[in-house]
Amino acid sequence: MRPLIGISCCVKAFGTFGTPNHAASNSYVHVVLGPVGGLPVLLPAAGPEVVEDLLPRLDGLILTGSRSNVWPGHYEGPDHAPGTPEDQQRDSTTLPLIRAAVQAGLPLLAICRGMQELNVALGGSLDQRIQDLEGRMDHSTPSEQPLPAVRVGKAHAVRLAGNGRLAAMLGGAATLPVNSLHNQGVQRLAPRLNAEAWAPDGTVEAVTCPDGCGYLLGVQWHPEYDWERDRMSRRIFEVFGDACRAWAARRVDPAAPVPLAAE
Repeated sequence: MRPLIGISCCVKAFGTFGTPNHAASNSYVHVVLGPVGGLPVLLPAAGPEVVEDLLPRLDGLILTGSRSNVWPGHYEGPDHAPGTPEDQQRDSTTLPLIRAAVQAGLPLLAICRGMQELNVALGGSLDQRIQDLEGRMDHSTPSEQPLPAVRVGKAHAVRLAGNGRLAAMLGGAATLPVNSLHNQGVQRLAPRLNAEAWAPDGTVEAVTCPDGCGYLLGVQWHPEYDWERDRMSRRIFEVFGDACRAWAARRVDPAAPVPLAAE
């Protein structure tokens, strides 16, 4: 039986009347059915009251990317610039869901906004517009850019921690070329997280949890866009899928091995 993989949803307006919908990109559904080898379950941004009932039914959790930014009140940051998209319904669901998942040891893969949520949920803070900071790169891509190459193209390389779990998972790689589609990034790293990859300007690009978190990996780039052509991106999802199957096996046999973080 395939593991059930929760996929965090955003609240987005669709149709003539701008009706709010709970939505996640098909990229995440496709990757769960593909290299993860699981069954996707879309998790509505319905608030903290759903967390207690949702979590015990999942074998893994993917925190998705999004155009919206985490509301700065969650990390005592300054107000967003006018026009910055927010999704406080998503925040109110994902932040308590992250804390509960980490406490339970549920396998967790956090992508782009998801990694930013992970950092905030565990006590870290964010830079809101990295491109406005002195000495930093522009990590964003204009939202109106239609070219598929923006998603699958490599914007820059990241340096991997030589003794890190992510580097070990990727066969001992020292660097990794990645795409880049974000404005926010880690400012103060959450106490429970370890940085495992950095952009050329020092931006934290990947995190793990060293002890007591089960399988946990956050990446600032989007491996879901190019896993069909990039073996490193595919590897990230295959290892996550292995952790989810190990978690599901423990439902049947509590003595089964517990999946470790990013191994």
